[in-house]
Amino acid sequence: MKERFVVIPVDSGGVATREGEHSPPAGAQPAADTGGSSSGEEKEPLEDSVFEPQDTEAAVPILEYDREPNKYGDGVPKENSPFINNTEHDKNNSYDGTNMALFEEEMDSHPMVSSLLNKLANYTNLTQGAHEHEEADEEEGAKKKSVKSPQMGTFMGVYLPCLQNILGVILFLRLTWIVGTAGILESLGIVGLCCACTMLTAISMSAIATNGVVPAGGSYYMISRSLGPEFGGAVGLCFYLGTTFAGSMYILGTIEILLTYIVPQAAIFIAEQKEDEVDALLNNMRVYGTCCLILMSIVVFVGVKYVNKLALVFLACVILSILAIYAGVIKSIFEPPDFPVCMLGNRTLKNNDFDNCVKTEIIDNLTVTTKLWSIFCEGPELNATCNEYFENNNLTLVQGIPGLTSGVISENMWSQYGPLGKLVEDKKLSSVGGSDPAKDIYLPYVVNDITTFFTLLVGIYFPSVTGIMAGSNRSGDLRDAQKSIPIGTILAIATTSFIYISTVVLFGACIEGVLLRDKFGDSVKGNLVIGTLSWPSPWVIVIGSFFSCCGAGLQSLTGAPRLLQAIARDGIVPFLQVFGHGKANGEPTWALLLTAGICEIGILIASLDAVAPILSMFFLMCYLFVNLACAVQTLLRTPNWRPRFRYYHWTLSFLGMSLCLAIMFISSWYYAIIAMAIAGCIYKYIEYRGAEKEWGDGIRGLSLNAARYALIRLEEAPPHTKNWRPQLLVLLNLDSDQGVKHPRLLSLTTQLKAGKGLTIVGNVLQGTYLIRETEAKKAEQNIKAAMSAERTKGFCHVVVSSNLRDGVSHLIQSAGLGGMKHNTVLMGWPGTWRQSNDPLSWKNFIETVRETTAAHQALLVAKNVDSFPTNQDRLGEGTIDVWWVVHDGGMLMLLPFLLRQHKVWRKCKMRIFTVAQMDDNSIQMKKDLQMFLYHLRLDAEVEVVEMHDNDISAFTYEKTLVMEQRSQMLKQMHLSRTEREREIQSITDESRSSIRRKNPGAAENSSVSRQSSTAEDTQEDEAQLIHDKNTAAHVAMNDKAEAGPERVHMTWTREKLFTERNRNREANANVAVRDLFNMKPEWESLNQSNVRRMHTAVKLNEVVVNKSQGAHLVLLNMPGPPKNRGGDENYMEFLEVLLEGLNRVLLVRGGGREVITIYS
Repeated sequence: MKERFVVIPVDSGGVATREGEHSPPAGAQPAADTGGSSSGEEKEPLEDSVFEPQDTEAAVPILEYDREPNKYGDGVPKENSPFINNTEHDKNNSYDGTNMALFEEEMDSHPMVSSLLNKLANYTNLTQGAHEHEEADEEEGAKKKSVKSPQMGTFMGVYLPCLQNILGVILFLRLTWIVGTAGILESLGIVGLCCACTMLTAISMSAIATNGVVPAGGSYYMISRSLGPEFGGAVGLCFYLGTTFAGSMYILGTIEILLTYIVPQAAIFIAEQKEDEVDALLNNMRVYGTCCLILMSIVVFVGVKYVNKLALVFLACVILSILAIYAGVIKSIFEPPDFPVCMLGNRTLKNNDFDNCVKTEIIDNLTVTTKLWSIFCEGPELNATCNEYFENNNLTLVQGIPGLTSGVISENMWSQYGPLGKLVEDKKLSSVGGSDPAKDIYLPYVVNDITTFFTLLVGIYFPSVTGIMAGSNRSGDLRDAQKSIPIGTILAIATTSFIYISTVVLFGACIEGVLLRDKFGDSVKGNLVIGTLSWPSPWVIVIGSFFSCCGAGLQSLTGAPRLLQAIARDGIVPFLQVFGHGKANGEPTWALLLTAGICEIGILIASLDAVAPILSMFFLMCYLFVNLACAVQTLLRTPNWRPRFRYYHWTLSFLGMSLCLAIMFISSWYYAIIAMAIAGCIYKYIEYRGAEKEWGDGIRGLSLNAARYALIRLEEAPPHTKNWRPQLLVLLNLDSDQGVKHPRLLSLTTQLKAGKGLTIVGNVLQGTYLIRETEAKKAEQNIKAAMSAERTKGFCHVVVSSNLRDGVSHLIQSAGLGGMKHNTVLMGWPGTWRQSNDPLSWKNFIETVRETTAAHQALLVAKNVDSFPTNQDRLGEGTIDVWWVVHDGGMLMLLPFLLRQHKVWRKCKMRIFTVAQMDDNSIQMKKDLQMFLYHLRLDAEVEVVEMHDNDISAFTYEKTLVMEQRSQMLKQMHLSRTEREREIQSITDESRSSIRRKNPGAAENSSVSRQSSTAEDTQEDEAQLIHDKNTAAHVAMNDKAEAGPERVHMTWTREKLFTERNRNREANANVAVRDLFNMKPEWESLNQSNVRRMHTAVKLNEVVVNKSQGAHLVLLNMPGPPKNRGGDENYMEFLEVLLEGLNRVLLVRGGGREVITIYS
């Protein structure tokens, strides 16, 4: 169904008039649009992305068509914009009409439709090619002429350029030899295979070229914007190399025509012996080819306008040569040309050195020998000793061009492959005697100069069908590119395919087989074989093919540097950026020098037959990816995939891609592997070192589709235990500048993951998203930078929430997608929870522990995370100690194994400790654990630690008392002032009366008075109960039951808090010590559950510190928080006591499922 647009005129009170004044007329765009400079107006660099505007104007997705590279290295218009040409003046248009007042605030970022249509109507697009440079040369710095609308149609703009590029050197120099060697049937197969490949590629290319505007760069632009910068750069450089080697091939063709058919006497190197002829020819090609290359490079450097002016002459030469061939075929029906071939037996002779194909001739009634006799015999005498084969066989003259109706077509139907040095023979003639290769090499026989086989001929022939991109490269010069490119390209391929197929049949039907297999025409006095068929003279083809090859070489040396310049200006290959510069008019000087250097490599190879397969590989790589781009875009059904050309299908593109790949390996498998290796290296280089570009390419779409498919598959069932690995959600803390506080947490993530599985790094900002949007983006950038620095591969997720607790909860619940969700949370231990006045710091931590448990997710808590090793560290001999207290699904076993895969922990050994109770058999436990580890395929030392039941120490009671008193005081911080004073007083009184009642003598030792307490309560400081926690003193008291009296210092001011802290830190003899017996009355009032838990923490800590204090890392089961939320602060104290004295600790809490198995 066609869309219908209705334009509604709006009376805007003069706005339209003003807009018309601001809008430049068509064809009057400033010269900046074609690569020059505008009238002193400096263009403002715009960001690649419109989602992060630096200011209001930068948010407008209107981009100038600037040929010069911007700060991102991208010299092409941004494809995410509907506008191509505009000026800063246009962007500042005011909209003061009253009819659109409702939208006036959005006019900066959402222009009116009338403005959009006006810009599209004024759109011009000149390719970054010879036209602009030619203008710059002619005007020599003067103001450029106004840009004219492109006027070229399908015939002149696409059809003829494609025809000129496709028809070339192979047709004139090698097609007759291919027909003679492969036979008509196999030659038709070669031609059909190659033409089908290019036709399918043209269909795919037409679809891509009509799916929007294709600026300069042609095929490179199409592939890079369809398949991404990595594929685009790799294939673009392959296409560049192909075009460069094509220049070598055309130059070698030019020199071959010059030295073989026009002026053979110009050869510098002349073979003294027969076997040196090939080397002499190659050396001549190298010398003359280098001179020709230098000359052509100078012509291109001086100005491509000369190349463009000569292009029509070169095209006329090609067309005239083709017409001369067809005219000669028609003439051969009535009057075949006279080109006799001299045969000795069934062997073909070179007739350069003799005129008469006879052994003797009668002159004045005397029988005399001929020059041919002198060649095969030791002297001119009739009784001289002659070559045996010469004596036994007769000389025969065979007509080289018997004509179309001669029936020779049946003889040329089948192939005549042979090795190097094989004699060119006519099987239908009689032959007596065998060949003697040692002697035959010195005789004037026509032989194969290379070993021939089918696949070789495919590689040699394929360059004759390249050149189909000529039309798409000129898209900016076309009146209607989306109509002209498909029609012109496909018609050109159809025309050339007809020419090739018809000439294959006509050559086989008109020319004798031995002459077809004579590559250089030695049997017809050194004439070009295809020239012998032409009319009116062989020189028509010789001169035409000479100029055709010259023109094609100049075109290659003109196009290849511009292609390299386009790639360099895109900035995707950093080391090529120097080739983006050139002369003041934009002529790519440095790129031309590199092109000439690479072209010289092909010329030094010197053999046309050796260079042709090389450039075939690079062109086939390019065509393969054009087909792939079309197939990917079609299969993905990308919303932007709306080609004007409708006659395409993904199956045709896939078939074309398969044909390209097949021809690559058919023609030369080792060249194919080398070309693919080069493309692969360039791809990986761009991936790792190149600039990141987002071009809306199909590979991203393909990745999205593949990800969606994989996620749907993952959703079907949870992962099996064998596939389970920690998929991490890392909860990071940021400082006030949104910098990462603990980057070592990311280091631990990298060491634990090694790039495998899922990693989500999350952070929560408190506030509302509308207010803190900028800070959230800054935080995300900082986290990504830290992840890059720590080589953490994963995703970043910053959430803005009204409070931190809800934000963390949202992350735990919703991070990830479908089956690709985290199953483990990694976070740091809140080390400053005791010093913080805000209880939310530890309450949030405990709530996170509860939520991970409820979500059946594992939890890893790193204590002293800043002391963990970086990715550059290499830990020496040491241990990773696992304290396996309770079974949590095997996480404690799996984590050390994963860590030891990383080079930081690779030298560490794993030790597993487990705890035995009184009624456990320690010896049997150790054996069972060793067997379990053996089945798990884990190497670890095993030790069973016995923890005997004993009396709860005074130290444990004291720790519990301090914990409960502090807990009570913290609760008062949430009461009102009056309630707080009353509650504190009652606690104090109760404590003192309890001591007096149980031990009256202890009352004198109390240092707390009601008066001081009441007086200091009037201050604004919050109440706190401080207890002396000198650990060394406590350990000493455990060792000495008869310790001296210890005091409880209780105060309610902040000043005395700091005084007490400082006094506790001083190791002097004046520190007051509480009497253990004086504390027993308070012990009785303690919660016995807390006492037991504290006892476990103290005893377990003693054992762990004793065994693992020197370990590189300690992994320990993390006890769960209490079900009663009233004891949360006690839980934190238990954990602190449990971890006291240990350096690097990783607390591990399982997610409620088995994560390791003994089964395969």
